[in-house]
Amino acid sequence: MPPRETAVYTHGHHESVLRSHRWRTAANSAAYLLDELRPDLRVLDVGCGPGTITADIAALVAPGRVTAIDTGRDILGQAAAVAEERGLENVEFAVGDVHALDFPDDSFDVVHAHQVLQHVGDPVQALREMRRVCRPGGVVAARDSDYAAMAWFPEVPGMDDWQDLYRRVARANGGEPDAGRRLLSWARQAGFTDITPSAGTWCYAAGDRAWWSGLWAERTTASAYAGAAVGGGHASAGQLTAIADAWRAWGEEPDAWFLVPHGELLCRA
Repeated sequence: MPPRETAVYTHGHHESVLRSHRWRTAANSAAYLLDELRPDLRVLDVGCGPGTITADIAALVAPGRVTAIDTGRDILGQAAAVAEERGLENVEFAVGDVHALDFPDDSFDVVHAHQVLQHVGDPVQALREMRRVCRPGGVVAARDSDYAAMAWFPEVPGMDDWQDLYRRVARANGGEPDAGRRLLSWARQAGFTDITPSAGTWCYAAGDRAWWSGLWAERTTASAYAGAAVGGGHASAGQLTAIADAWRAWGEEPDAWFLVPHGELLCRA
């Protein structure tokens, strides 16, 4: 099946989703990019979400400017509020589509996308557009998780069902949940030749395991993902409840440990 540029964002912006998004910082989600950031750069942040990473980048490149785009005005309003709370005046926000960026060629020194390419219909076209708007010698940076490679302990019954279901729903929505392992291939198809691939992780255990299990339990029954799972015929409401219970049971285990691996790319334009 050919890629669809009209892929649906699987998670949506339910509060259980935004709790995890607002936890993200440049340090814990874009460390591979930090050495490329310095004052006076012009940055495009694609798929900025609630804007916590955006705000960190804006602080690092000031007085340079950051343009942040996402597909919905509501989430951009939340991102703008974060920038205002931090006293940042070098950020602007706009609705945009990464498949067809509304910027001239060579507009930015850095183009960044965190957890975006797994949700778009044509990630190669998205990377081509990111390359087009990046100046020669600039950097295109992308980081995406890989759901098939996620690992956890203990092996609570029902957690495998979650992993299988999420991947099926994401693909039905036009995305690729195992994007992390594909980033290098997509970048090469998009025409990049100077590519530095890497990998990074998030690990939830001890103090943050309850937070992680709780937000996924809620997401499984109350978010756009839940609606897509039931509406698309992938699971019943009862099956989602069982998966949510599995998440809570995992989070109550004193030995609970969860690994989220990410593929990362720095591509020189």
